[in-house]
Amino acid sequence: MRVSIAVLPGDFIGPEVIEATIEVLNVVGEGFGLDFDFQRYPFGGSAIEAYGQPLPDITREAVLGSNAVLMGSAGGPVGDHPWNRLPRELRVETGILQLRKHLGVFSNLRPVKVFSGLEHLSPLKSEVAQGTDLLIIRELTGGIYFGKPSENTPERGVSTMVYQRYEVERIARVAFETAIARGGKVTSVDKANVLDVSQHWRDVIEGVHRTEFPQVGLEHLYVDNAAMQIVRDPKQFDVIVTANLFGDILSDLAAVIPGSLGVLPSASLGGPIGLFEPVHGSAPDIAGKGIANPVGTMLSAAMMLRFGLREGAAADAIEEAVQQALAEDPTQDLGGTRNTSAFTEAVSAALPIPSRS
Repeated sequence: MRVSIAVLPGDFIGPEVIEATIEVLNVVGEGFGLDFDFQRYPFGGSAIEAYGQPLPDITREAVLGSNAVLMGSAGGPVGDHPWNRLPRELRVETGILQLRKHLGVFSNLRPVKVFSGLEHLSPLKSEVAQGTDLLIIRELTGGIYFGKPSENTPERGVSTMVYQRYEVERIARVAFETAIARGGKVTSVDKANVLDVSQHWRDVIEGVHRTEFPQVGLEHLYVDNAAMQIVRDPKQFDVIVTANLFGDILSDLAAVIPGSLGVLPSASLGGPIGLFEPVHGSAPDIAGKGIANPVGTMLSAAMMLRFGLREGAAADAIEEAVQQALAEDPTQDLGGTRNTSAFTEAVSAALPIPSRS
């Protein structure tokens, strides 16, 4: 099967983890009859340098003609960097929001799983971290990041958090449907005690639950309590669904539980074409040293296979190979000895490819 993948390498370590992942995907493709056509397009800071904007027209057009979009980390250092001094509409972060809106991907899935044998890397006690397997579903194209009015003047700053009923209903359905295939429990996170928009969120979530998914367990948590509970006892959660802002914060909080942002993938779904990317940053301090951790990007590619291309067996193959390579000798940021190239070779060698049997 011919598969067109729009690749957005991104910045700094972005191209490094992307190329490592493409190497693994090519091996998987040979075993599962997938003929990948990887086409690379500018995005992020590199696109600003070349085109004057983070999401140029050539990339806008290309992503809509692909079967899926695989993106590396984009952006630059925090602080006084030239990209950060641009008008907000020309910054990398704005380009990321524009890309999500352009693709119509309203649902961001971020799995947080502690791999067996790596519990000691977690900032939590090993017995607390062990067995963590939760999924945060973040609403991605609504809420305070897109609400109007929004302004920054010398006298005041204004951002508006707004949700339409249909936006909450569709993300609620994603959460309940996902929970049916997992542990059967949804935790909806809001701030309904002080925010009218959160009370609306809660009311709509409850309505969808009552009329469409009564067999799924549902609980509500305020976002501050949710943050505490995630670090106190992450194993109590199955599926967490929440608004754009809260999901942004909670997913980064939960992301440190496995011990490194480098191991966590994400999938952004809802439109005809999915967007798949690791959750970590572009790590300018280690770019070009050959030690970037490609696990998050490789697992994002597995999510691409499963959710974007409906190739579940190929996705399983990558996930199993990554876990085997991690158990043998992880990357240097995880206390192992392998650099990017060595780890990629180990994953490729561990792939349980049918044609090899």
